Amino acid sequence: MNWTRTAVAVVGTGTLWLGGPAAAVAHDGARGTPGDPGGVQVLLNGAFGNRPGELIDIDVRGLRAASGASVTSPVFDRQVRLAPYDNAGDPAATGPDAGEGLHARPAISARARPGTYPLRVHAGGRVVAEEQVEIRAPRRPEFRVGAKDDVLRPGEQLGVSYDDLYPGETGDSFAVASPLLPAPVPLVHDPRGTHWNNPRMFTALVSVPPDAKDGTYKVTLTAPGGRRVDEKPLVVRAARAGDSDYVGRARGPAFFPFDGRPEAARAYGHRVPPGGTVNVLWRDAAPDPGEDDRLTATSPAFERPVPLRRDDSKASDGDDPRYFGPARIRRGLEAGRYPVTVISHHGRVKRTGHLQVTGATVGALAAKAAGDDGPDPLAIVAGTGAGLAALGVGVGAVVLVVRRRGRGRGGPDPGGGCALRGSW
Repeated sequence: MNWTRTAVAVVGTGTLWLGGPAAAVAHDGARGTPGDPGGVQVLLNGAFGNRPGELIDIDVRGLRAASGASVTSPVFDRQVRLAPYDNAGDPAATGPDAGEGLHARPAISARARPGTYPLRVHAGGRVVAEEQVEIRAPRRPEFRVGAKDDVLRPGEQLGVSYDDLYPGETGDSFAVASPLLPAPVPLVHDPRGTHWNNPRMFTALVSVPPDAKDGTYKVTLTAPGGRRVDEKPLVVRAARAGDSDYVGRARGPAFFPFDGRPEAARAYGHRVPPGGTVNVLWRDAAPDPGEDDRLTATSPAFERPVPLRRDDSKASDGDDPRYFGPARIRRGLEAGRYPVTVISHHGRVKRTGHLQVTGATVGALAAKAAGDDGPDPLAIVAGTGAGLAALGVGVGAVVLVVRRRGRGRGGPDPGGGCALRGSW
């Protein structure tokens, strides 16, 4: 619940202000832009429909820090002093939020009655700007568990909140407990979160266990000392055949180079040498809740199972969720075609792709990629006794070349068909 109102007031000349007179303007519901010369600009975040006890963020531009400015209103219990700030060097403050000004974040009086009230900015013994604050009636405390009539999947997360902003309510430590959860979960107030203006909003993010059975569970809110405050039902049901998310629309596994892009992934024909690294890609239009931390790719060619992590860069482009992770190929592995398997949707989906492991090792590919003007010693064929002797010399040369060039740059084997570049 964050609304913003902006007003710019005409001020007279004097050393308290940053410029000369300006015409008064007001904008409801949008943050204004400082820059009207001489105008004292008031930005109220939370100016509409405040309940008693809520906070209002007051930002005043156009006054000097030494002006001793303050704010008064019938909705406050006392006069509010404005403190100077300068966030021009803060990379998080951009656009109209960046700059120099005066600030306060007072609470609406618990005794305030519904209505519209003036808010005045004072500096130099005079009123230099004025705005309005709207107050609405208080409401009884409210306990919420997810959305109304929502059905949760095993492994899914849900938000739990307790809005305790009501005259006379006390306590700053609440928790929720349920037979569904392994332990009570504390609810806390986050002054930097989306409910910053409600100092008595307590929240938590709760995960349904991935192995939870279908059923309706009680979620109980408790106060300090274990006193029961409220209780809500929570329905859990696993996806069933016919549900759109039962098996999702899984695609993969596919493969792309360690230093490449997921868009270049292919399901067949990707080649990698022993000791090399390849990325495994998986896509699913409707992954099971919680699979972001559970998907793995396994293969007899890998040194170990590979966790597949969600690609956050695909969060808002309309594409299916995708996951990938780097797999290290075992050294000394024989050339051949090896299976790579991913299991998802609680075992309902099992897909296997194949990865081609080449006969060349990473060291040999790196040496060959460094370049060699002479014939490839590995291609020498001995047909006579003299040829065998020459071959012996050639093999010695191979060892020297590999050791020297192994310290140089790595790269793909132009003749080996390996798609990896600089990944070993």
